[in-house]
Amino acid sequence: MSSKVRVAIIGVGNCASSLVQGVEFYRNASESEYVPGLMHVNLGGYHINDIEFSAAFDVDAEKVGYDLGEAIWRGQNNTIKFAEVGKLGVPVHRGMTHDGLGKYLSEVIVKAPGPTADIVKILKDTKTDVVVNYLPVGSEMAAKWYAEQILEAGCAMVNCIPVFIGREQYWRQRFEERGLPIIGDDIKSQVGSTIIHRVLTRLFQERGIELEHTYQLNFGGNTDFLNMLERERLESKKISKTNSVLSQMQHELGADDVHIGPSDYVPWLKDRKWAHIRMEGRAFGEVPLSVDLKLEVHDSPNSAGIVIDAVRCCKLGLDRGLSGALEGPSSYFMKSPPFQVSDERAHELTELFIEGKVGAACISDPEAFAPAAERRDVAPAQAATGEGVRLGSEA
Repeated sequence: MSSKVRVAIIGVGNCASSLVQGVEFYRNASESEYVPGLMHVNLGGYHINDIEFSAAFDVDAEKVGYDLGEAIWRGQNNTIKFAEVGKLGVPVHRGMTHDGLGKYLSEVIVKAPGPTADIVKILKDTKTDVVVNYLPVGSEMAAKWYAEQILEAGCAMVNCIPVFIGREQYWRQRFEERGLPIIGDDIKSQVGSTIIHRVLTRLFQERGIELEHTYQLNFGGNTDFLNMLERERLESKKISKTNSVLSQMQHELGADDVHIGPSDYVPWLKDRKWAHIRMEGRAFGEVPLSVDLKLEVHDSPNSAGIVIDAVRCCKLGLDRGLSGALEGPSSYFMKSPPFQVSDERAHELTELFIEGKVGAACISDPEAFAPAAERRDVAPAQAATGEGVRLGSEA
């Protein structure tokens, strides 16, 4: 068991830049103090400074061949700079393209010459523990190709994009067979449009408000939004965001009554994202009630604050011999996990996972649940929920 978390990155874009900057920014964070921006300074024994970058892959000629610490500032990357990053001694290797470059990205990105690097060999040689998938939305073939390489190399995976891998039984079984954990799919931001919309939808439900109509419109100026101008690449993203929100309702909402998804590309916003959320419903006496909300965020740092915990949860899974989808962390960190629960419950399960009190299948295996009130290691506040927790960890 290594005392470090060795992380490889697929796709050295804005999200990778924010993650790399974040590891540097919080390297000396105090474990004894509240640290703004972090959910956990120390997660299960792993401090932020235990994260090491082991490998990186991209197809952009502006990045391939450069040190990761340099590549995060190159090409079309335009996220905010909040930390100085020197050379990391990690070269960016030529990755696989497949369907990774769509119509609009192909107009601004020149593919690096040369063959695809031997991904499996590099991951093995660098003793990589966890691979983070940051490919562009719509990279169905490329994401699944990389998943095969990750399995062959014996690494855990954090799937940050809406290509359904961790959610799907086929892929979960593949990771189980190899004895490897996966967290997926489609990263939630710390405080982003999806989690805000989910929480408000749950609030309507719990407070007796019938939600009748809702929309969520998102636009920004990074290459993610440029890529999603190609509507054919957008299908899985819309499915992921829509299902994530609607999963918090007990009644169905008609297809014409909900619209959730990326809307447009505004170059001058750069890596900022603006989200507009509207919800219309009926309250006491069937009196109309509506909510209008605007969210402004720097898109990539908002997701890096989640990934920095996800990679450490995956390393805990490796340390404990867990395999398949880590259901608690997946439900808290991702829009499209294998199983949807409330964010409050997902948070509880994730904390229990970190403490080693639940294993991988903490949602899907009800036979291993016990009432929380019967558990001596569960606080009274948790017991009061009446929900169960999974006993022990996986074999």
